[in-house]
Amino acid sequence: MAKWIAFPYDGYDYDAGKLKKHWARLHAGDAEPLPKDDKILAAWAQFHNGEFQKAYDAGLKLGGAGITVANKAQSIYANYLEKSEKTKLAMFMEVVERAEAQIAAEPKNPNAHYWMAYALGRYSQGISVAKALAQGLGGKVKGALETTIKLAPKHADAHIALGAFHAEVIDKVGRLLGKTQGADAATGIKMYKEALKLNPTSAIAMIEYANGLVMLEGDKKMKEAEKLYADAAASKAMDAMEKLDVEMAKQELEE
Repeated sequence: MAKWIAFPYDGYDYDAGKLKKHWARLHAGDAEPLPKDDKILAAWAQFHNGEFQKAYDAGLKLGGAGITVANKAQSIYANYLEKSEKTKLAMFMEVVERAEAQIAAEPKNPNAHYWMAYALGRYSQGISVAKALAQGLGGKVKGALETTIKLAPKHADAHIALGAFHAEVIDKVGRLLGKTQGADAATGIKMYKEALKLNPTSAIAMIEYANGLVMLEGDKKMKEAEKLYADAAASKAMDAMEKLDVEMAKQELEE
């Protein structure tokens, strides 16, 4: 496999002890339980430190709960750091396939459903939301996110992604056609608000909520969206993924 682009900021220094101490805060988004296996914990430490390729390799080798580490590492890397659009889309589809196999083996694992939905959602954005809807991918993403929330009601990231589903579909095909895809503006806003209630310090929740407000309400919500971007840009990143979110918020503000 080609060498992944290195995390472009100062790394973090999580070890098993430090990770256990901060686990609840770091995983407020994905509601992933603290692993009992030290090797899985070590792979997670690599992820939080920004060593995405190492975390991916370790997770794949370990299998089981390690697949979740691999899927998150590859998804976050592809979304934020991979420069080639073709490679990015291929990476998202690899995650989808692994997550589908994980769902078959562990149907009650919330993050198996979540990473399938996340990767398929990002893939859909890459090929164009309209094209993805025509291929029936929208329903698949929505269903997987709803299953995630049913299995883990406090999964903040699934609430964000479901909010984004409603907002993006309506933004691309309009409210009337959006209804045929199960998209509803009020539900989208409710999902974003719930995500921020569950994970109030999440920069990505603030960014996605800001994007959603603009998609659903246009210029009249621009002021509110800018405030959310500013809050996201000012938030304290606890790990590599959060750092990427904060830097993205700063870029949005500059534009």
